[in-house]
Amino acid sequence: MPDPISWSLALPYLLAALAFGYLLGSIPFGVIITRLAGLGDVRKIGSGNIGATNVLRTGRKELAALTLIGDGLKGTAAVLIAGQFGPDTAVSAGLGAFLGHLFPVWLKFKGGKGVATYIGILLGLVWPAAIGFIAVWIAMAAAFRYSSLSALVASALTPVALAIGDYWQQAELFAVLTVLVFYAHRANIGRLLRGEEARIGGAKS
Repeated sequence: MPDPISWSLALPYLLAALAFGYLLGSIPFGVIITRLAGLGDVRKIGSGNIGATNVLRTGRKELAALTLIGDGLKGTAAVLIAGQFGPDTAVSAGLGAFLGHLFPVWLKFKGGKGVATYIGILLGLVWPAAIGFIAVWIAMAAAFRYSSLSALVASALTPVALAIGDYWQQAELFAVLTVLVFYAHRANIGRLLRGEEARIGGAKS
């Protein structure tokens, strides 16, 4: 059991890292980038999501790529900066960044689905696992052509892989993030079960 004195000293730093991560994670790159490009509000097209997949529906691949990079790197930046104060603050900032992306205060707590940010956090904490995530995503996408299914499978395997690699603290974090990914994809899961989910290259997903 943690030393209560040490825990009381660490708690303010963990909360500060959580808040810092949240603020970084809540930056809505999809909304900002599409507006700067003169395309209006991305939430009013396609699925209404603020992530790269929906930005791609504007027909501007470069904007979708910028959104993907921005959403990923805000997670990476959160854990790398907070990690200067220790591994616990890095994990706390990672959780904050993910919550910020899913529930940004600036957008009435209606954010994206978190896959790019998930990868970005993973990249900052255990980069080989991020490569593994991407490899699983690509393999699943090639086999079944469902973006959502690829993300769900890759995220489900991530905590397991981290635990096997003896990254227990990170495995616990990503177990929580994976539950949140599944929650954010609940509509996609319903469509997958009904056989109504659009394949990659199709309409909504």
